[in-house]
Amino acid sequence: MKIIIGLGNPGNQYERTRHNAGWIFLDNLIGADGWQTNKKFNALTKEAAGLIFVKPLTFMNESGQSVQKVLNYYGLIPKKLGVFSKKNEDLNYCLTVIQDDLDLDIGVCKIATDSGSAGHRGIASIIQYLKTQKFKRLRLGIKNELLRTHIPAEKFVLQPFGREELEKIKNIADQYTAADL
Repeated sequence: MKIIIGLGNPGNQYERTRHNAGWIFLDNLIGADGWQTNKKFNALTKEAAGLIFVKPLTFMNESGQSVQKVLNYYGLIPKKLGVFSKKNEDLNYCLTVIQDDLDLDIGVCKIATDSGSAGHRGIASIIQYLKTQKFKRLRLGIKNELLRTHIPAEKFVLQPFGREELEKIKNIADQYTAADL
């Protein structure tokens, strides 16, 4: 069982913003149609290619709540968090989180494992709720140096992508298959 989480914010006003790069990536990877609302997880879910894809419906800073519920439901972490055995402490085998990354140029993508949040509040929330940072991340660059220097980070991530920038995010998704994650 493998869970792929795309981070973003719910609501039409955030649909094409930089903070929703994870949702945009998933929609381009497996399609924007067919997502089901799952009240247990407070998320949109979709099964494809033998994987479970999730878009938390919490706001970014509370993403960990939804991710914890999903992993508990599928038995991928113990119910009593913080009591990991060596066998299941490392979630790299079953969890990939797709996130925006302000430190990477638009169109750049990097994979990270077992690293801190680097100031990303959605990732910080997941680490807090799971009591581990040992999970795989696909970091999608959202930096636009011209805009970034004039806008504080917390406002910049809520700015919409330009058309060319959005194409770069979509092109990253075209380089992956669900099995790569």
